[in-house]
Amino acid sequence: MNFWLELTVSALLMIGGIFVLVGSIGLFRLKDAYTRLHAPTKATTVGLGGILLSSVIYMSYLQGYVNVHALLITLFLVITAPVTAHILAKVAMHHKVKTMKSTQNEGLVDKAREQKAVDEEASSKNKGK
Repeated sequence: MNFWLELTVSALLMIGGIFVLVGSIGLFRLKDAYTRLHAPTKATTVGLGGILLSSVIYMSYLQGYVNVHALLITLFLVITAPVTAHILAKVAMHHKVKTMKSTQNEGLVDKAREQKAVDEEASSKNKGK
C-alpha cells in the first residue's frame, strides 16, 4: 500500500477518534442539557465523518472503485445529527429544563415558550370549531 494513502487514512482515523473522544468527554462534563448537546453533535459530524471518510479511501484502494455505502452513511450522519440536536434542544426548552446561570439570551427562551403557549391555545380553539 502507498505510504501517502496509509498516512491519509491514519490521520483521518486519528482525527475522527479524537473528535469522538472529546465529544464523549464533553457529554459527561458539561453542566446543562443545552451545552451537552453541542459536544456529541460535533463529535458525530466531524469524528464519524473522518472515520467513515478514511474507510471510503481505504476500501476504494482495496476494491478499485468508490464505496458508495460509506459515503451514504456519512451524508446521512451529516444531515441528521444537527437536526436531532435541534429537536432535543427544543424539547428541553418546552419542558422547562433549567439553564446555566451564564446562559445568554434567556429572554429568547421565555419568548419561545410563550409563543408555544399561544400556538397551543389557537390550536385548541380551532379543534373546538
